[in-house]
Amino acid sequence: MAKSSERGRVTIYEVARAAGVSISTVSLAINRPHKVNALTRQTVIDTAVRLGYRGQAHIPAGKRIAVAAPFSTYPSYYLRLTGMLTYSSSADVDIVVHDLPSTAGSAAPVLDALPVKAGIDGIIVMGAPLSREATRTASLPGPPVVLVDVPDSSGLHPDIPVVLIDDRRGGELIGRHLADRGHRRVAFVHEPQRSTEYLSAGMLRAEGLSRHIEVVPCEAADLTALAVQLDSALADPRVTAIVANHDQLAAEIHAVLAERGPHSIALAGYDGSATSELLGITSVWQPFEESGRAAMRLILDLASGEHANLGSLVLTPRLMVRASTVPAATSPHD
Repeated sequence: MAKSSERGRVTIYEVARAAGVSISTVSLAINRPHKVNALTRQTVIDTAVRLGYRGQAHIPAGKRIAVAAPFSTYPSYYLRLTGMLTYSSSADVDIVVHDLPSTAGSAAPVLDALPVKAGIDGIIVMGAPLSREATRTASLPGPPVVLVDVPDSSGLHPDIPVVLIDDRRGGELIGRHLADRGHRRVAFVHEPQRSTEYLSAGMLRAEGLSRHIEVVPCEAADLTALAVQLDSALADPRVTAIVANHDQLAAEIHAVLAERGPHSIALAGYDGSATSELLGITSVWQPFEESGRAAMRLILDLASGEHANLGSLVLTPRLMVRASTVPAATSPHD
């Protein structure tokens, strides 16, 4: 009998894994069977029956949820949104999207005003820390709030559920991998962070890296600055690897290095995107969609009057090793 990961109940994730399909296919086969071909539908149903799946917990109907995130700055938030849409696909849930400015590029990154409008039953904020004033305006009887990708390092919001992916752990995974391949000093390339009022994902990744390898911080606001930083890093013979704060930045570094001809520098990114896979760049895969599903589940529970027992949910990333992290070249001074 399948072991459940959720209070003794078989989950939709277990059914999807056993049937060899996505969770959205399982949801459609059960809730909208006319949208799935007969063979797939029968496979899903047979698997669900065999495992003892009883369906998802009740999702309240008629809810309107606001989702705010820096979507246009970091496309990875769309993947989290996909998870939210998947989870709420079988319920009457209206998702209202708000695009926020980049947190790293803001001198005052904290969000003082939540997107509260008439008829909003809950708010999910991703990638933007909240001020104390923001939570005061959202306190009861206002709509409940769930945070995603916002480490509450200051302890300002102990009553707000938080869904996180362990960025410190992700940095450790890259650091250990590079150290095992003989690297001892790495350049960590990231965008400038204008404010120190919050703990960013990049700061946590760098901290994780530093537990296994020496880290040289390199800020790059644009492609020109990136080229300068790479020149500076590569001028140091002890730097044998580069780690980018996210895959988009890793792809830009890959292009710059390719223009300069053959090299022995190792390169790693972060996010586990299709771009990193296409370019053969080692990266840390993050369960973005799962974090979105978890956040939607929490906010719908809160919106229906259920008290969440979970203060924070921390998901685990996974290292995807590819050809870009070549072993460090041996040196006569080693």
